[in-house]
Amino acid sequence: MKRVPILVLDFGSQYTQLIARKLRESGVYCEVVPYREKIEDIKARDPQGIILSGGPASVYADDAYRPSDEIWDLGLPIMGICYGMQLITQHFGGEVVPADHHEYGKANLEISDSKIFDDMSNGETVWMSHGDKAEKLPDGFQAIGTSENSPYAAIADEDRSIYAFQFHPEVHHSVEGTKLLKNFAKHICGCDSTWNMGGFAKEKIEAIKAQVGDKKVLCGVSGGVDSSVVAAMLNEALPKEQLICVFVDQGLLRKDEASQVQTMFRLLDIPLITINAKDEFMEALAGVTDPEVKRKAIGEKFIEVFDREASKHNDVAFLAQGTLYTDVIESVSVKGPSKTIKSHHNVGGLPEWMTFELVEPLREIFKDEVRKLGLELGLPKDMIGRHPFPGPGLAIRVMGEVNEEALRLLRESDAIMQEELKATGYYDKVWQAFTVLLNVQSVGVMGDNRTYDNTVCIRMVESVDGMTATFAHIPHDVLEGMSRRIINEIDGINRVVYDISSKPPATIEWE
Repeated sequence: MKRVPILVLDFGSQYTQLIARKLRESGVYCEVVPYREKIEDIKARDPQGIILSGGPASVYADDAYRPSDEIWDLGLPIMGICYGMQLITQHFGGEVVPADHHEYGKANLEISDSKIFDDMSNGETVWMSHGDKAEKLPDGFQAIGTSENSPYAAIADEDRSIYAFQFHPEVHHSVEGTKLLKNFAKHICGCDSTWNMGGFAKEKIEAIKAQVGDKKVLCGVSGGVDSSVVAAMLNEALPKEQLICVFVDQGLLRKDEASQVQTMFRLLDIPLITINAKDEFMEALAGVTDPEVKRKAIGEKFIEVFDREASKHNDVAFLAQGTLYTDVIESVSVKGPSKTIKSHHNVGGLPEWMTFELVEPLREIFKDEVRKLGLELGLPKDMIGRHPFPGPGLAIRVMGEVNEEALRLLRESDAIMQEELKATGYYDKVWQAFTVLLNVQSVGVMGDNRTYDNTVCIRMVESVDGMTATFAHIPHDVLEGMSRRIINEIDGINRVVYDISSKPPATIEWE
């Protein structure tokens, strides 16, 4: 195993991988492993520091998650976040109890003099999400940070280089959280800033060569940023005869998207096979309303189409996908005991009978890192800047059953919204924007006539990594222009609403 400067033990927080992403932003390489990782494997990575993540459990529960007791004897700097803090408190003889007032959301952190807070501001905003709290500190620990509801928002035993925080420094809403993690890695653990996207690209290209050998790879292409970056990496790593890029038009794409994808790959000089499978996907989705069933049906149908195409070629042993870590942690617990939020068609939706071995070079990184990687590989900026689009396509933006009429309303409304967003200069100011067909009808009036038509929701969010997001504060006149055009130009829609929920508690996509 190669050396891992910072090792993150995952206790099930939905934010765990953000810890790794924030540290990599600072140039410090780290990996995430399950909390139950064997001490031999931890030692083999030769870390300079360990971070204990948050998690949904309570340390006083009978089935509480606990790491190997030997991690405390390694003599390494340790940071605990939320559940990790409670573990530290309990292990060293302090007391943890259910909090009288749960603390969720933003809080102001008052800090004491400590090297972990080097170059940080007093009173800055941090993100709380906890139901338990430290009631009594262990011997040797002292409070180094407080919030309105948390007298022990940050604690430390500086002699042993052990630090613990009730808040989540890894999320975007903790204003100086990245600086805090960087201070731990560099000042407390002595790590160097040597990790970057250029090095990652070279490492993954070599890994692809080693994994694939002389076999062929079928690369599933959607036209989005992720699959385009994967295709570019494969094109860099393999001879052209070993790479088979396949674009499946499943009838769930945005307006004119199929032709745009084909044009894009011609510009990249990467051969692309286009398969029209609209009828197959629509048949698989007939009568389906449950979003999890939708995702799994789409995932299985994709594999059927890829399998059929692979049979036309010799030695196709691998399927390459643009799977990101956000897909993974919302679908299945790979690193630790994280709760499943929803299956993604290319993760939790893959059928058990699939015979391909997966090639997923982006599986451990986030969307913003993928964009940097794409630029490193020489992809054009307009391609890299495209908004995320889900693999299941418009199917998960139709609430309820997917049919041609629902797709028409959604496709046309989304096209108008995108046109207005670009015309007003807001396309590059938001992380993602799309429309959702609610399949809710309401009374309206057009001219002198009564209508009873559909409602469309506009969803726009601002984010850095897709793990947390806030709704975009778009000027009312821009929204009004979108609403007016959608209602006036699309027969069957008489009402437009705007989604003002953030993630969490909502997800970005509705299904």
